[in-house]
Amino acid sequence: MERVEVRDRTPDEALADAQDYLDRDMPFHAHEVLEEQWKVAPDPERALWQGLAQLAVGLTHQRRGNLRGATSVTTRGADAIARYTVIAPHGIDVGGLLAWARALAARPEDEASVPSLRS
Repeated sequence: MERVEVRDRTPDEALADAQDYLDRDMPFHAHEVLEEQWKVAPDPERALWQGLAQLAVGLTHQRRGNLRGATSVTTRGADAIARYTVIAPHGIDVGGLLAWARALAARPEDEASVPSLRS
């Protein structure tokens, strides 16, 4: 299994790398990139990156058949990013991610699409 390279990333690099992993249906790897960014983010953005990482974990749970975990973690992630809807730093599509997360949490048994992190 491919490992995520641990390195300093700008927010743009982190989003691009996470999106690449999501597009390759590797949400756990996307989670690792987003979690790494969460740990170094400035305080005003920390909850955003944590929420994004949780969305990737929720998708990981869904893909692995853990529907309860998918609902729980995805809901927490959506709640965390909701406060950034107006600000939407780094071009993150917070509104689109919220709609995606709410749909996954409501029906985790359905095939979940891969979310777009940016609009």
